[in-house]
Amino acid sequence: MLITCQAGFETLLARELTELHAAEVAEQGPGWVRPSTLNPQLSTQLAFAHLTLLAPVEIRGDSVNALASRVAEFFLGAIRGERIEAAWPSVWLGPAELVGLGRRMGGVEAAFGELLKKKLSRVAKLATPDLPRGTSAAPVRGLFVFFADFGRMFVAREAWVHGQRRMADDDLAPSRSYLKVEEAYVVLGREPQPGETVCDLGAAPGGWSYSAAKRGARVLAIDNGPLKGGALDHPAIEHRCEDAFRFSPREGEVFDWLFCDLVEDPHHVAQHIVAPWLARRWCRRFVINLKFGRVDPVAFLRELRATGSALASHAPGARIVHLYHDREEFTVVGELG
Repeated sequence: MLITCQAGFETLLARELTELHAAEVAEQGPGWVRPSTLNPQLSTQLAFAHLTLLAPVEIRGDSVNALASRVAEFFLGAIRGERIEAAWPSVWLGPAELVGLGRRMGGVEAAFGELLKKKLSRVAKLATPDLPRGTSAAPVRGLFVFFADFGRMFVAREAWVHGQRRMADDDLAPSRSYLKVEEAYVVLGREPQPGETVCDLGAAPGGWSYSAAKRGARVLAIDNGPLKGGALDHPAIEHRCEDAFRFSPREGEVFDWLFCDLVEDPHHVAQHIVAPWLARRWCRRFVINLKFGRVDPVAFLRELRATGSALASHAPGARIVHLYHDREEFTVVGELG
């Protein structure tokens, strides 16, 4: 298989595979890793994985037309005898760090599309460039193409979708972190609903609070810093100037959502916020961001997933992911059972 990730984090993905899952890595490049041994379903448990191509075939070529014709040959052979009646994903990816690759990729995709129209016009019309929203419970079938270089691609008919994707910004959002919580909803498969309650710890400048409030949720924003943009004076947001680590709900109070995005040591956040909030069931769902810039992220992953940890004990179905919009941080999403 071939597993994609955010470019620059392939070494951490390789370490996650080898150190936490006893897998062997055959090869890696910008934004991708090829393990030689791994149960395909285990890829859904990986934090750094974005998309897992199953049984990919390597294709090489020196020109746009050569690559396109070889992808068409692969795809037409793979669907022989298969009846395609509904929209199917035709997803073309590659590391943006390779300057000019986007133009090459677009050219090959367009040439492939023309070849497919000539052979199977109806099937070509059903193609969509978008991945299914959310995390797939089973492999998604379609065409998945990943460019490892200008003349080298991996193509597959099936892929596990792990949920990460680029999100649209909002002019009223007061910070870039707004995009992280928007993406986290996609991974979790749920977002705040009208009338639900949210406690946002470390809210300032208010990107996450604004995200929930614009969906009709009622937000309690805890931070000594000021709110800005669309979060400032929003009627659905109550801002309290308090220390996030000292705040606790009133007796019997349970929030529908806990949000937490603090620029703090992740062990401190895990010990003093994650553990008590989950153990005391002060929330029903959570989106928590943990910065790993100053710790070993793979060792920290092992701690978070260890038997007896707060997540394992109180939210065993929680997912730890490295989002498209994350930098040196994990986003943890889940629900209490």
